[in-house]
Amino acid sequence: MTKSITLNHITKIEGHAKLELGVKGRKVTKCELSAVEGSRYFEGLVRGRKYFEAHEITSRICGICSCAHVIAAISAVEDALKIEATEQTKQLRILLTLGERIRSHATHLYFLALPDYLGYGSALEMASKHRGKLQNALNLMRTGNNIIKVIGGRDLHPVSATVGGWLKLPKQEHFKSIRKELEKAKKDALNTCKLFFSLKYPDFESSTECFSLVDNDKYAVLEGKFTSEKSSFDKHQYKQFIEEYHEPRSTANFVVKQDHRYMVGALSRLNNSHNMLIRNAKKMLKSSKLRIPSKNPYHNNIAQAIELVQCIEHAINICETLEIKQENVIKANIKAGNGISAIEVPRGTLWHDYTLNENGVVTNANIITPTAQNLLNIQEDIKTFVSGILNKKKEGITIEIEKLIRSYDPCFSCSAHFLEVKWS
Repeated sequence: MTKSITLNHITKIEGHAKLELGVKGRKVTKCELSAVEGSRYFEGLVRGRKYFEAHEITSRICGICSCAHVIAAISAVEDALKIEATEQTKQLRILLTLGERIRSHATHLYFLALPDYLGYGSALEMASKHRGKLQNALNLMRTGNNIIKVIGGRDLHPVSATVGGWLKLPKQEHFKSIRKELEKAKKDALNTCKLFFSLKYPDFESSTECFSLVDNDKYAVLEGKFTSEKSSFDKHQYKQFIEEYHEPRSTANFVVKQDHRYMVGALSRLNNSHNMLIRNAKKMLKSSKLRIPSKNPYHNNIAQAIELVQCIEHAINICETLEIKQENVIKANIKAGNGISAIEVPRGTLWHDYTLNENGVVTNANIITPTAQNLLNIQEDIKTFVSGILNKKKEGITIEIEKLIRSYDPCFSCSAHFLEVKWS
């Protein structure tokens, strides 16, 4: 028996993707996952621009992860110019990215993933019977948005962060209101954990390596070595290990580590840094009965729920301890150089790499997003997983495929290639 499945429009994901699947007998003969977004050209757009423009431009790569690209770009430029940010600047950057992760995780878990497990086509269909659940999501999203607005100047594409510091610092009294919101959001995060712990997930294990930043002192956000259960390397070594390549069928980059697929994201972070979780997040992990390490991609939902608790607690700690003092933006000593950043963002590790000339103009840029790093892993997981459910009808197989893709929380808009694609 030969059959094929083509998903031209995969729903409930960020951006647009396509899957072509071929089956002959009991064997999957073709499995091609493609991003079908238009090429984005962001790496080309920043070439020829001044160093302080990179974060403003790359922020537009994604509306969901705009803060991530801002902080990654700034960090890479500072690395090139040998600027050491102050501790206050670092803490505010962490708080900004925590706000974005709260917003993003809540959006994915409730509006993209949950309908699959409750038997609905969309969150709108759930509204009448599951109003309380969606209210939890909206509360968390509002909390994340407000943190971003206070720290970044607005809740999308923040404008306050800059190379060397902040153009405008938040006032001390702002932290009282943020902390109050975060305290209220704790209950919503705990409810989210209980909900996603209770769901039934397919029994499946990915043949992959789980990578994330690992910091010896804390649950990594903006610093650390890129680490898995097998290896670890510094961000400046990434070109020795990570390779990007193109497939003619896709506008996205595919990424491998020494010719092997790997996975990034909340589950990878939990696998590698679970011992660094703050108190209540650690309690949630224990109550989840999740066996660490897990390589079941469906458990990424559980990991994101636990990270909601982690992010809220971490953000509260910053609000309690950070005393804002007036600081001037560190003046850059313009010179030629190369800078690289690797930071943890909602969907995994994000890389920005810039080369500057002696006038501070960007002459080369490279951006590697989490979804690009996960793309091959998602494709190979689909191939393996579908082999075990070929007894289902075509509609049932389609539903299970989409559920697997959504478990990675992919953003195909971010993965679309950033330079002109030239096929050989």
